Amino acid sequence: MTGRSSTPEPEPAHGPVREPAHQRALRAARQALRVLAVELGTPTEPGTPLLDSVRSPWLRRVPYVVAFAFAVSLLPTTITVLSHDYGLDGGMSGALATAQTVPLLLAVTRPLQAWWVIFAADVIGALALAGEDGVVGRAWPWPPMEIVGYLALMLALSLRERRRTLTAVWLTTGVAGLLSEVFTPEGSNSTWVLMFVLTGVVLMMGATLRERGDAQRKLIEQETISEAERARRTLLEERARIARELHDVVAHHMSVITVQAASAPYRISGIPREAEEEFGSIAATARESLAEMRRLLGVLRSEEAVRHDGPEKTPQPGIAMLPKLVEGTVRAGVPVELALPEEPVALEPAVDLSAYRIVQEALANVVRHAPGAPTRVSVTPAADGARLTVLVVNSAPSAPSTPLETTGTGHGLIGMRERVRLVDGSLDTGPLPDGGFRVAAQLPLPPPPYPASSLSAKDSHPA
Repeated sequence: MTGRSSTPEPEPAHGPVREPAHQRALRAARQALRVLAVELGTPTEPGTPLLDSVRSPWLRRVPYVVAFAFAVSLLPTTITVLSHDYGLDGGMSGALATAQTVPLLLAVTRPLQAWWVIFAADVIGALALAGEDGVVGRAWPWPPMEIVGYLALMLALSLRERRRTLTAVWLTTGVAGLLSEVFTPEGSNSTWVLMFVLTGVVLMMGATLRERGDAQRKLIEQETISEAERARRTLLEERARIARELHDVVAHHMSVITVQAASAPYRISGIPREAEEEFGSIAATARESLAEMRRLLGVLRSEEAVRHDGPEKTPQPGIAMLPKLVEGTVRAGVPVELALPEEPVALEPAVDLSAYRIVQEALANVVRHAPGAPTRVSVTPAADGARLTVLVVNSAPSAPSTPLETTGTGHGLIGMRERVRLVDGSLDTGPLPDGGFRVAAQLPLPPPPYPASSLSAKDSHPA
């Protein structure tokens, strides 16, 4: 009888198998080489010249001039040094010198592609010089003229490529120099460490300059966008404020129309039924229009103003209130001279309100920016009765004074232009030669209800 052991056999472990260290190192090395190949094979903005975003055309030509100067000076120098000092064959010297210097012209638009050509030519040149007798006592693997050209290429590369690409170029240069130790000829002066250090310094300096320039450009773009948004917001605020003010004017007339149309059948006897229905339709339409306008005003009003200040119930001002406005400005320390028409001028409510607001804003600007400056305000109708001229002129302050505000938000002039545009007028503003400022607005006047010619025609042709 076969017996079984009561002791259970150990079960195989099902946990994760730990990868050997050498396999992890190989996988990390393959991943690093893959990233290196991607970075070195993906140029940034190929074909775009260096300093292409600079506005000055002269500065945009600087990279071409510098690249041409390096190529022209290094080409004959490299041929001479390789052939005479190192003893390299003349044809080989010319080919290597051309491959090491001429691509500098390509570096202006495609620095990463130029690096591939120059780096390969430098490595081939180092291998070619390793077997020459002239290398004894001289720099190897990178002769001095190759170092100069390579550093110029690094500067162009750092002004274009991202940091990961620059790091890949720098490490590739270091690895090539480190591997050159295996083939170092006896008696030569190794320059790979010098090349490695100088390359890193130039790449770091160039990348810092490029990133600083990019940051400044983005800041300027953001400031431009912010300024445009601020101007647009100011314009919208002024339009909303003007709409709120005009609401009271229009609402008054619409209310009068509604009341007159609704009460006409009771005030006038003997009105036909058709006329009563027409008056009723007019009253209903006026009420609907008034309701729609109030809803629109509710959209334009800010929630903050409605919540805290409530609706505006103050009557809208006009040129009749200019004396009171001037009186308050005089108390603020600004001598103001006011000239109004001797005879009352019939103005449309929107024109009357616009004239008052233009004078109000102009005097406020004098108080803020030129306190104590003598100011003259005049409201004059044209001889033909078609235009109303609103003029506010201030001279330079008679005594030195410090402006209450050195910079403005631009609300004043924007508001003036919107008001003038609303009533189909014109506005002229600008500084004066004596240091003052001038605001001149031309606002339209309503035509007379009955032209004189029609009245005379009626008198001469009675019914």
